[in-house]
Amino acid sequence: MLSLSVIFTMTLSLNADRFDWPQWRGLDRTGRTTEADLLKEWPDAGPEQLWVSRDAGLGYSGPAVVGNRLVTMGLRGESEQLICLDVETGQELWTVDVGGLYENGWGDGPRSTPTVDEDRVYALGAKGDLVCVRLADGEMEWRTTLTDFGGAIPNWGYSESVLIDGDRLLCTPGGDQGAILALDKKTGEKIWQTADFTDPAHYASIIVAEHDGQRQYIQLTEQSVVGIAADSGNVLWQTPWPGRVAVVPTPIFANGHVYVSSGYGVGCDLFRIASDGTVESVYDDRSKKVLKNHHGGVILVDDHLYGYSDGVGWVCQELMSGKMVWRDRESLGKGSLCFADGRLYCVDKDGGEVVLIAATPDGWEEHGRFKLSPQTELRKPKGRIWTHPVVANGKLFLRDQELLFCYDVKE
Repeated sequence: MLSLSVIFTMTLSLNADRFDWPQWRGLDRTGRTTEADLLKEWPDAGPEQLWVSRDAGLGYSGPAVVGNRLVTMGLRGESEQLICLDVETGQELWTVDVGGLYENGWGDGPRSTPTVDEDRVYALGAKGDLVCVRLADGEMEWRTTLTDFGGAIPNWGYSESVLIDGDRLLCTPGGDQGAILALDKKTGEKIWQTADFTDPAHYASIIVAEHDGQRQYIQLTEQSVVGIAADSGNVLWQTPWPGRVAVVPTPIFANGHVYVSSGYGVGCDLFRIASDGTVESVYDDRSKKVLKNHHGGVILVDDHLYGYSDGVGWVCQELMSGKMVWRDRESLGKGSLCFADGRLYCVDKDGGEVVLIAATPDGWEEHGRFKLSPQTELRKPKGRIWTHPVVANGKLFLRDQELLFCYDVKE
């Protein structure tokens, strides 16, 4: 008789047509999916709500969706937990304790999104507890903590979502032993740590890129934008970044250039990475202030960037020039977004408005909206709806603290 885990793995491998969202910002960490045949217009009341899970715990962790499994993290009592739900019903399948309570004024609970790789799930708690479990049943494979690698917990807790690349797990403990760490994803043993790059950890997540024949990991901290050689952990290039308070948005790599953005008045820039490791800033001073993204994310669609800019509104920015193409300050408040089938799914952090717009440089073109309901009564006074929207396999997933929502957005 085949075991549950073997059957589950076979099921995953046979579903080649799925459009999963297995980690933070989707399959390739761009905030996009290639899924098509989704609703281009929403009914007046919004898409059909399929289910609501009311016990996902406190926190801002996003969902990772693979096949009929959804995993996220939440604070229940004094424990941060990794939680697995059935995608079709919202029923809880298993939970695993990851770490203890990390308190802060903007809302307790985990901010990191789990990463699913084949039949394993990797989850990082706010205190740096890192676990690997089986997706089928939550059985523990290994655990460690980033503080064992010299990491110092950042002000709002560890918030990045770990990256799996081949046999490596990449994360950012920060600190004098090395800011970026590569572990063996099967055992949790250290492969390398960046002894020559020692910035403190902040809140952005690593991406992987191929540039000039060199596979590299790109990360943004409060002090630097950096590229790290995948095989050795050596610094390939590095340039200063004037981050303030909290540096959150994930970098974007495109055609030998790296785009980054930060809030708190910092703004954005595009860096040209030369083959000899020199780094050149592309934008002029005016363009650098077009997109001051706090933590709602920036998405590149064709040659244009979309996101919310503090003090400016929702913005479309031309990638290579940095020029503002359009902005909208009235249609929706500050929030987060994702992209699917020619549309941007935008979520207002304060009111819970969810809006579908065309991803076009022609302007804000709305194709439906609804208000998230119900909304949590457990959020701290300073807390907001910060979890990014996710589209996977014809479904839209949204979260407001302990409430996790699933909507049907298939045509």
